[in-house]
Amino acid sequence: RARGRPQERGSPAGAAALWLLWLVSRAAARAACPPGDTGCRLLSVSDLFDRVIRHSGRIHAELEKHFPPRGNELGRPARKCHTSRMATPKGKELAQNLPREELTHLILKLLQAWKEPLSHFNQHIEHHQELSDDSLSKAKQISNMVHELKTGVEKVTEKMQSMGIISNSLNGMASSEAAGLSISNEANLMSDSDFIHCFRRDSNKVQSYLKILKCRIMPENSC
Repeated sequence: RARGRPQERGSPAGAAALWLLWLVSRAAARAACPPGDTGCRLLSVSDLFDRVIRHSGRIHAELEKHFPPRGNELGRPARKCHTSRMATPKGKELAQNLPREELTHLILKLLQAWKEPLSHFNQHIEHHQELSDDSLSKAKQISNMVHELKTGVEKVTEKMQSMGIISNSLNGMASSEAAGLSISNEANLMSDSDFIHCFRRDSNKVQSYLKILKCRIMPENSC
């Protein structure tokens, strides 16, 4: 008998029901957990939010450590980011008043909009002789982390939809609407410093919106 499987007790119908329940719970756990995480259990919405918020924080920390703002960038005019056309709330209070679906949609759109520009940026900086191998490696790592964050947010979204916390109206919307922003030449034509500035700005927005969304859904956390 395989370890961890329910024991077959009682009638054959009862045993079959227990077996089916075990299979469903295992499938759900695999859907909620990242590949290779053997210690992962079936995660709650709160657990999933904590994971993506921590992951977003790691992206911010890596940016600050390896691509900090330069002194001559301070006080420069505001840069035109390729996501500037995307309407985002001006300030925390307005973000807090957005419906849950709209805030979730906005997070996914921002992450999708950086997918292709980050890939292009990684190919571009490989030819920069002034950058160390460590900086090049970190740039690729950050790009991968953004992809992982988007996957994690999609998991949170699926969980919220399955529990009726938000509607299913978001399916496919973020990817299709952000596709034009993702492939825009505006991002590819920016200077390296402007690119990193814009990416830092949007990654900060994503982290703030995730925290606000979690508080909107779970106000018992007193945040």
